[in-house]
Amino acid sequence: MTLALYAHPFSSYCQKALVALYENDTVFEYRSLEDPVHRRELEALWPMKRFPMLVDGRRTVIEATAIIEYLQVRHPGRIRLLPEDPLAAVQVRMLDRFFDNYVSTPQQKIVFDALRTEADRDPYGVAEARRMLDTAYAWLEQHLDGRAWAAGESFSLADCAAAPFLFYADWTHPIPGDLRRVRTYRARLLERPAFARAVDEARPFRPYFPLGAPDRD
Repeated sequence: MTLALYAHPFSSYCQKALVALYENDTVFEYRSLEDPVHRRELEALWPMKRFPMLVDGRRTVIEATAIIEYLQVRHPGRIRLLPEDPLAAVQVRMLDRFFDNYVSTPQQKIVFDALRTEADRDPYGVAEARRMLDTAYAWLEQHLDGRAWAAGESFSLADCAAAPFLFYADWTHPIPGDLRRVRTYRARLLERPAFARAVDEARPFRPYFPLGAPDRD
């Protein structure tokens, strides 16, 4: 049985997993959640109905980070997304958590708040999320000094996370123009063929973005 990924093209966490699959030309069946049949299959396998979810025979793997680690163990390709050296792998995992918790989480807070009715919105929480993004951007600007990719010279799991999260974060709360390294890094991620493919696949769904997708990227 081939691998199957339940995912939506416009989801940042799905794009994170897709980048890993595309980097290694891994053969898989893309079960788009635009299809109601696939949505029902997802719910039957995972009642939380969160995605992406990978199916490999009788095994299901949830959460994008776990999917990427599973692929390296069970379906390795030419590019190692987690280094063999244990300490280097810790650094990659730490940066993966940074992009998940301090870029994606506040970005999604702002977006989800925009989907609420006016009466249910949380101005304080949105302001706090924007402050967190500003702090994350500033930290990343310093961290990237002398680095081509998040963890050094090699593309890794951390960059699979950074690509979609910085992509949407800049739409939501723009990266300041004076943070040259962060802006250059985001542009480098967009030039990466695996991520460029994920971005192109998501283009038809840009009207879903509640803040209004900018006319760029």
